[in-house]
Amino acid sequence: MSDNIYFYEPAKGHGLPHDPFNALVAPRPIGWISSQDSEGRLNLAPYSFFNAFNYTPPIIGFASTSYKDTLRNIEQTGEFCWNLVTKPLAEAMNQTSAAVAPEVDEFVLAGLTTKASSIIKVPHVAQSPVTFECKLSQIVQLSAADGSKITTWMVFGEVVGVHIARHLLVDGLYDTAAAEPVLRGGGPGDYFVADAATRFQLLRPKVQK
Repeated sequence: MSDNIYFYEPAKGHGLPHDPFNALVAPRPIGWISSQDSEGRLNLAPYSFFNAFNYTPPIIGFASTSYKDTLRNIEQTGEFCWNLVTKPLAEAMNQTSAAVAPEVDEFVLAGLTTKASSIIKVPHVAQSPVTFECKLSQIVQLSAADGSKITTWMVFGEVVGVHIARHLLVDGLYDTAAAEPVLRGGGPGDYFVADAATRFQLLRPKVQK
């Protein structure tokens, strides 16, 4: 192994002050998920293992690395919302990451307002400029390479409703930079913001005939 490459086997430990894995796969969009249980109690929590996985139908997913309230709620109701975290909402998002009892409403805890969804019963964050209303499509418990089950569950949802603040639509195109989405980095608390200064374009190569 070259001296200028640090190599480790995760099963044997990384040997560094902080696990670099989250920093290496970064920055990542944040899954700010609102849900409610069968009795209507609300939950709002951020998930850093989140992304989009399909166009038609649109499907998003996030991983819960333990059996948390969000997962339990979605199992009960089959519904959830994804709320875009923007720079002005970063501190509120961080507040909703607190480990609190199921009866604690994170909307209230973070000083956020609920807004009724159009199709599903779960409300979303009124202050967020973009929201997906989702219906559960799959919950998959992950397995290690040896086939053993691990305590992480992937939750996939079909997006059945999309809310976009009109000021983010410029000539019919969504302006990602204008929304200032917050992205999760590595380390104990690193985040990034996507803005116009970091934007560049790469168009797909044309098909050679």
